[in-house]
Amino acid sequence: MMNRRRFIGLTGAVALTWPISARTQAASRVTRIGIVSIGSPTADMMGPLPRNRTVRAFLRGMAELGYGFGRDFVTEPRGTDAFSTIAGPVDLQVDIIVATGGGTILSSLKQATNTIPIIMTAAPDPVNQGFAQSLARPGGNFTGMSLQTLELTGKRLQILKELVPGTETVAVLWDPTNPELWPVAQAQGLKQGWKVVSVEVRDSSEIAKAFKVAADAGAGALLIPASGILFSLSGQIAELAAQSRLPAMHELRPFVDAGGLISYGADIEDIWRRAATYVHKILNGAHPAELPIEQPTKFELVVNMRAAKALDLTIPPSILIRADEMIE
Repeated sequence: MMNRRRFIGLTGAVALTWPISARTQAASRVTRIGIVSIGSPTADMMGPLPRNRTVRAFLRGMAELGYGFGRDFVTEPRGTDAFSTIAGPVDLQVDIIVATGGGTILSSLKQATNTIPIIMTAAPDPVNQGFAQSLARPGGNFTGMSLQTLELTGKRLQILKELVPGTETVAVLWDPTNPELWPVAQAQGLKQGWKVVSVEVRDSSEIAKAFKVAADAGAGALLIPASGILFSLSGQIAELAAQSRLPAMHELRPFVDAGGLISYGADIEDIWRRAATYVHKILNGAHPAELPIEQPTKFELVVNMRAAKALDLTIPPSILIRADEMIE
């Protein structure tokens, strides 16, 4: 790897019951932070040196602010394997929740509590999705970072056009957790001369069918956002794209890490690192209702050269020179 500069879709809600194991591990002054990071199992998120890169970035942010794991705080993580439909009352025995952005997860948290501060890491559209009154003044128990999913849609389509200039039709995969994406993608695509095809994926069982729909519509390229169902299927999507020989532009780097071709979007690890500043402010008396929701400041273009080779695709110099990282 040369360094140059799985949100899960759910048909039910989220079971969010954190055990009180932290109480037996540390004194009462230790803050218990619930972590919800979709796309990897809970085991990869545990402890002071988790395998999960985004959770590790959050812990790095806490360390940079002077907080010691086990001394000042502990985490109670929940990953992909911990989610199921809520059958009864939810018992949230944590002081603060840091949660990956996404409509299904955040909606479940909103239903579960209106008192525990919830820090969103990369919410696609927190105001229109009902988690905040405004970016400047959220007004409830939600705050954190937005993802600029919609704002960057046109840029992703532009890069995709550079990647496959002879392709006329692009299929846009989207799911019900982010219904705003399709009209934005359609408008931006038409403006750039694309013929744009809508492919809705309502649950994980439809993903293989979605690729067939795209191919039957004559699509020569794909635009794939990091919304709920799709993010949780990043590995399967990468495999299907390779089998279908369809170049795909993804929203976030984890798709490329899973074998996808290219991504352009917010640096998700930087967002998780910055989430620690919200924890710090809340622990020092700030209320989430008054903490502005911030937008990402670091963006990354990541190219998977192995995936390009498998597609017999030559990455143009205009993209290579701008790439922040190329996976060899």
